[in-house]
Amino acid sequence: MHTIANHQQAQAWNDWEGIHWAEHSTRYDAMMGAFNAPLFAAAGIAAGDRILDVGCGTGQTTRIAARQARAGHAVGIDLSVPMLERARRDAAAEGLDNITFEQGDAQVHPLPAGGFDVLLSRGGVMFFADHVAAFTHLRHTLGSAGRLAFLGPQPGGPDSAYARATAALSPFLREASPAARGMGSLLDPARIRDVLTAAGFTDIDVTPAEAPMTFGANAGDAVDFLFAMGPTRYNLRDVDPATVSRIRGEVHDALTQFETPDGVRIPGAVWIVTASRGRTPSKP
Repeated sequence: MHTIANHQQAQAWNDWEGIHWAEHSTRYDAMMGAFNAPLFAAAGIAAGDRILDVGCGTGQTTRIAARQARAGHAVGIDLSVPMLERARRDAAAEGLDNITFEQGDAQVHPLPAGGFDVLLSRGGVMFFADHVAAFTHLRHTLGSAGRLAFLGPQPGGPDSAYARATAALSPFLREASPAARGMGSLLDPARIRDVLTAAGFTDIDVTPAEAPMTFGANAGDAVDFLFAMGPTRYNLRDVDPATVSRIRGEVHDALTQFETPDGVRIPGAVWIVTASRGRTPSKP
């Protein structure tokens, strides 16, 4: 892999959390999949576009982009070897021949100047070590009419549906798991605008979007998934089994109110962010 700037995230996503995402990619895609529609509507991908999917993970969004850009090409970039291996397998299984995956840190990875029409990300841009440096670097990979579209979480309040469903867990979630560090970096729309403006982007828009997040087929299935996810597993690693069992039971009971014929669906909220490349200042 080329030089990286974010060593902490590179290590985390190539360790047990990245492996879990790769092995359970359909579960994570189900959790976030309802946000694909507003994200891709914002991206406005055309048939001949060249797309860079930043922090592509196991590649669901890269594959969607490749199908929409049927006469173009989609490139997914991520730090995680296990997730990229899964991405390549899934793309091959779908017979996509206009798709490429690269391992690298998008903040510093060598990318062709003006080589893309669309920068896309379903949350991966949260994890940069230096957001202004990363977005500045990525901006230069866009053509003159290039555009950016990414998704990021809204702040979660104590009265949100997810907070109510996982209230029994909250006293134990004292710190971010290694791969989750950075997830709160772009919660504030004002900060998002400041970062993108400093990186040279223009026409910045931050729009809220809501959608149901699917966590499992039923409460039992959903609680198994939640307790296997990185933040939960990390924070409960030293908690005694009796306490973990009690918490699981309480979360299970809370999740039953979110059971539907289509599974356990908890309302979620994100920001959909769009921006234009803007002009490069001319040299004096």
